[in-house]
Amino acid sequence: MKKVIPDLKFLFSYIANVCVYSIFVALIIAGVLFASYLIDAKVLHSGQNPLFSAYIIGSSSMEPLISKGDAIICFRKDEEDIQVGDVITYYATDPSYEDIMITHRVVDIYEEQGKKYYVPKGDNNYSSDRSNVTYDQIYGEVIMKIPKIGWIQYFLSTYYGWIIAIVLPGLIIIVSDIVKLNKDIKDANRRERRRGYADE
Repeated sequence: MKKVIPDLKFLFSYIANVCVYSIFVALIIAGVLFASYLIDAKVLHSGQNPLFSAYIIGSSSMEPLISKGDAIICFRKDEEDIQVGDVITYYATDPSYEDIMITHRVVDIYEEQGKKYYVPKGDNNYSSDRSNVTYDQIYGEVIMKIPKIGWIQYFLSTYYGWIIAIVLPGLIIIVSDIVKLNKDIKDANRRERRRGYADE
């Protein structure tokens, strides 16, 4: 029992550290994004999409560059700065996947009736997306990814993730404290008995 409890304490301490790290990283990202939004929207009054934005990837269409569960950070670019080869995140309007954010690579750019269109395609897809996109749909170019942090977020949001990350570590701490308290009580009683023998 004495060996099992320290091992369990180490295991859940490791899990807790991973959770704390994930939360810390998420808070930093959220703080940076919020600050950039305030500066961009309230100070500069750009009226455009946020300067920085962050998303969790929900598919494997950009593997091996970006995997499902990765978090990405995007930076808004001017229309003339977007080039073939850039990995962009855009707001889809195609009926087959409407109202979702998609992160794909620009494989072609063309103009039609004076308007510029971008042809996106997932690196892991056989063909380009069904609908081409315009600049007002594009939220930015991917400038950074944080591997697998989305899986941690997803796992912690599940019932078993909540049990493992919150309930079990708490139980381990309680059991460990009970064992320690019981040991302290036995040690105190032992000292009292020795003191009693000495007084006699």
